[in-house]
Amino acid sequence: MRNARGGVFDVINLIFLTFVALITVYPLWHELSLSLSSMEEAMRGGAFFWPRSFTLAAYTTVLQTEYIWTAYGNSIFTMTVGTIVGVLLTAMMSYPLTKGEMPAQKWIMMLVLFTMLFSGGMIPTYLLVKELGLINSLWSLIWPTAISAFNIIIIMSFLRTLPSELEDSAMIDGANPVRIFFSIVIPLSKPVLATVALWEAVNLWNNYLQALIYLTDKSKYTLPLMLRDVINGQATARMTGELTGTSVDSVIAATIIVALVPILCIYPFLQKYFVKGAMLGSVKS
Repeated sequence: MRNARGGVFDVINLIFLTFVALITVYPLWHELSLSLSSMEEAMRGGAFFWPRSFTLAAYTTVLQTEYIWTAYGNSIFTMTVGTIVGVLLTAMMSYPLTKGEMPAQKWIMMLVLFTMLFSGGMIPTYLLVKELGLINSLWSLIWPTAISAFNIIIIMSFLRTLPSELEDSAMIDGANPVRIFFSIVIPLSKPVLATVALWEAVNLWNNYLQALIYLTDKSKYTLPLMLRDVINGQATARMTGELTGTSVDSVIAATIIVALVPILCIYPFLQKYFVKGAMLGSVKS
C-alpha cells in the first residue's frame, strides 16, 4: 500500500513539476519563436509555440547595430572584471576570519553581519560613489558590490572544512600566509569560488538599478539599459530605421535572446557548484 501511494505521489509530483517547468520556460521560448518569425506573423501577435515563417532578419538587424556591441562590451567588462575582483576580495576577507588567532575577529564578523541587516540607503551610497569620482564609470557597478556578507559566510563555511594540517606543513616548509593562501587555499577552494563567481556574474550581468543610477553616457550603457531603451522605443529609430522583413517586436525579442546567450552558456557548467554552495551555506555556520 505504501509503495502504491509512493508511486502515485511520484507521478503527481512529476506532472506538477513538469507543468511548472513549462510555465517557467515558455516566456523565453515565446521570445525565441517571435524573434525567428516574419514581420507579418509577428504583427499578428498571440501565443508563439514555434517560429512562424522562419527568418533571421531580426537577428541580422540586431547584430549589425553598433549600439548593441557597445553595450555587450560594457557588460562583458563589468561581469568579467567585477567577478574576479569580487571573488578575490571576498576570499581574502573570509580567510583571516576563519583563524581564531586573528585580533578583533568577533568584532569584525559582527560588522560584516551588520551589513546584512542594515545599509546606508540609496542616497548616501550615491553620494559616496560621487565623491569617489565613479559616476558615469563602469567601476561604479563593480566596487560598491565587490564584497557581499553572504558570500563571506559561504566561503568561511567551506574554508573551515579544509584540514589545518595542510597549512601547518606549509608553514614548516617556510611558506608565509600569503603564499599559503594563493598556493594551497585558493586551489582547494575551487568549488565554493566557482559558486560565488556564478552568483557574482549573474548579478553583475543583470545589474539594472545601479546602471540606471550611475551611468549617464550611452557609450557606457550595459545590456540592461540598452534593453530598456529598446523596449521603451527610445532606440527603435536607431536599431530599426531600415527594417526589412521583420518588425519592432521581433527586433526586441532578438535583442533579449542575444543578451541572454552568455549567461545561458555559462550556467550549465557551474550549476553543480551552485547547488553545492547553496547547500553548504544552509548546513554550516
